Formats: sequence, C-alpha cells, structure tokens
Amino acid sequence: MLREEVLTILRERIVAFAAFRYSRDTAEDLAQEVLMVLHEKYAQVTAMEELVPLSIQILRFKIAGLRRKTVRHGEYSSVSVDDFPLPDPTPGPAALAERKQELDRLSAALSRLGERCRELFRLKLEGHNFVEIRRRMGAGSINTVYTWDSRCRQQLTEQLGDGEAAP
Repeated sequence: MLREEVLTILRERIVAFAAFRYSRDTAEDLAQEVLMVLHEKYAQVTAMEELVPLSIQILRFKIAGLRRKTVRHGEYSSVSVDDFPLPDPTPGPAALAERKQELDRLSAALSRLGERCRELFRLKLEGHNFVEIRRRMGAGSINTVYTWDSRCRQQLTEQLGDGEAAP
C-alpha cells in the first residue's frame, strides 16, 4: 500500500476519533494538523501498524493543546451576548433631572462669585493651563493664579452650601 493511500485511510480514522469529542470542522482541522506533523517529522514511517498509534498519540497531544487554548481564552466560561443584553447607557429621567438641578445650583453659585473667579473658571473650562491663565489675566506670577484658584474654589464650595466640591 502506498503512503498516500495509508494517509487517506488514516485521515478518516483521525477525523472519526476527533469528531467523537469535537465538531466536524474542528475534527477536520485537527486531522489536518496531525497529517502535517506526520508528513514533516515522521516521513520515514510508512507501515500502517506504526502510523495508527503514532497519529492517535499526536492527535491526543493536539486535543490537549486545543483544550488548554480554549481554557486560556475563556471559551468554556464565555456567555452569549444574547443571554445578557447590554444595559442602556443613556441616563434615566431621574438622573437627568438630578443633573439639571446640580447644574442650576452650580450656575447660581457661579453667578454670585466675583468677576475674577468667574473669569478664572471660564478659562479653566476652556482648557487653558495656569501659565496661559496667568498671561490672560495679567497676574504677576503663576503662584498668584494658584492662590486665586484655591480661593475661588473655596468660595464656590461655600456658595454651593452643603460642602460639595464643584465638578
């Protein structure tokens, strides 16, 4: 019997053995991998009596590797997305109302602050850093801006009333 004929018969046995444990597609893939190992590393083995146990042993190693891989990737413990639908990321009506109230309180507190504090907060909200704020507000040093910032945040906290920090 030629080696190709032996490998064809052997492939059927390998697929049957692997299909007992896995799906047909996975069994086909495993059989292909086993045949590649036989072709590359065991080309000198031609007898059917030697190839069958050798191929089954290689297949067992391949199956063990596949199991380790699926465990490592978490495929055994994965949950279908259909089983647990994703929550709606938009906030609910209560959260929106609460946020609006907080913004109204913050707006009212900011309007009661002095002009320098309102300007400082405006520049910070626009994304300017303290060096740019120092230049725009004409402060002598950056430490002056740090002091203004600290005092303005303290005043804002006092204006908000219940000790909450400004966002």
